[in-house]
Amino acid sequence: MLKPKFHLFFMLSCLPMAFLFGQGSAEKPKLVVGIVVDQMRYDYLSRYAGKYSENGFKKLLTEGFFFENHNLNYVPTNTAPGHASIYTGTTPSVHGILGNSWYDKTKKRAISCVYDATEEPVGVGINSEKKSPRKLLVNTIGDLNRSATQLKGKTISIALKDRAAVLSGGLTANAAYWFSGKDLGQWISSSYYIDTLPQWVRSFNETDAVNDYTKEWTTFYDIDLYFESDTDNDINERGFRGKETSDFPYDLNALKAENGGFDILKSTPFGNSYTLDFALKAIEGEDLGSDADTDFLLISLSSTDYIGHNFGVDSKEVEDAYVRLDKDLAGFLETLDNELGKENYTLFLTSDHGASKNSNHLNEKGIAAGYFKEGTFKNDLKGHMFQLYKEANVIENISDNQVFLDTTILANLNLEYSEVTAAVKDFILKYPQITEALTRLELLNETFTEGLPLMIQNGFNENRSGDLFYLLEPNIVVYAKQGSSHGSGYEFDTHIPLIFYGKGIKKGRSSMPTNSTMIAPTLSKLLNLPNPEHFKSSPLFN
Repeated sequence: MLKPKFHLFFMLSCLPMAFLFGQGSAEKPKLVVGIVVDQMRYDYLSRYAGKYSENGFKKLLTEGFFFENHNLNYVPTNTAPGHASIYTGTTPSVHGILGNSWYDKTKKRAISCVYDATEEPVGVGINSEKKSPRKLLVNTIGDLNRSATQLKGKTISIALKDRAAVLSGGLTANAAYWFSGKDLGQWISSSYYIDTLPQWVRSFNETDAVNDYTKEWTTFYDIDLYFESDTDNDINERGFRGKETSDFPYDLNALKAENGGFDILKSTPFGNSYTLDFALKAIEGEDLGSDADTDFLLISLSSTDYIGHNFGVDSKEVEDAYVRLDKDLAGFLETLDNELGKENYTLFLTSDHGASKNSNHLNEKGIAAGYFKEGTFKNDLKGHMFQLYKEANVIENISDNQVFLDTTILANLNLEYSEVTAAVKDFILKYPQITEALTRLELLNETFTEGLPLMIQNGFNENRSGDLFYLLEPNIVVYAKQGSSHGSGYEFDTHIPLIFYGKGIKKGRSSMPTNSTMIAPTLSKLLNLPNPEHFKSSPLFN
């Protein structure tokens, strides 16, 4: 295991905030519910507020504690590092999850953050579904709770995405469940956790409930009322294969054959509905919150991310997804209150990252934006290296805004590592659309305290990261020209919601700076758990 490196994550991260907990906080909740809404920008709370009910997002905001200035403090801002950071209380520099995948310097290829050839899928016989959390380098808050309760406190993690479920659950979860679509359309797990699916999961799968969600998708309200969004059937939307236009309605049954079978469900609001319904079955099936040992139910709602990538931030599809999610949350909260009692659970809702607006869409409105051609950049850099050293393959790999050098070639050519990295950095900083670059030596030897350099350092892992790192200018993305993307260190990707609600949480809000690494320490304080060395922030209260 890597020795944690100590960085200053936020200048204000150690300030005590004694305003989160209310009366009754001395008693532990019987259940902690974590909800991560994938790709939820902060402004979605206000943009669609006029269409939210009183019992969904508004209930959390009015009866819970809302942190208005909550941001990610690392790059890249993607799903896997987002979930890992929330639940470990530290950044990729320590927990090691650099992205959804990353280039492995030893294997000389990209590797998935959760793929594990030593395990077997449980519930389906597909080799690609072999998963485990073994690439996670530190414990999650669920792991700490499991240890403190002598494994009596349960951790169940659920998401459509395997990486979200596996990394949220941590190293000792009782089970992580994710959705296997295509022709199956069922919840599955891994031999890392269990040998066979529990009866409650098999029963849920056997009902073929997935067919009830694979239906026509039209807007919840009259589409003419969706004035917070741009026009339907916009040229910057991707849509579904088999339908020439990207406008409502969508007949999912008719479209699923050309869109990955049941995988089409992921890109609709019904994927989130399906996830929350399965989560409620988990509470019943696992007897969560039924005794004095606190349990964890960790839910990631992935469909909002798929919809955002497909249709874009300003689409009516994204607006309808949040309108429908609000209704689903209202039903979920009502069930928790009725079945468990509000005095028995603590819930938090946040996101793993935000999203940028479509670059073409921004250009149409006169805002500077564009697309970065990584292949062209790679060829240009390799050409520059050939001019300098007569060897283009000094550059081994370029991916995820990182440059990996071939140190064997450097040694064979008797090239100084520091000289080459300096030359690469000089080239990168002069390259169009790039705003920041740092070398491995700078990240190892300097301590950054603010801005993009700090975010790069928080995303840098000594053993797994590359040799140089660069960041693009705002609204410059490496993505298709339709839909929306994320991953940067800018506010549209970093500013996300954080709301605590339920047992021991008093009503209120704060505009003080907070970040994702504060969530796990807060839960640790709530449950009176020991704080591990890798926690890098204070809790959100004394």
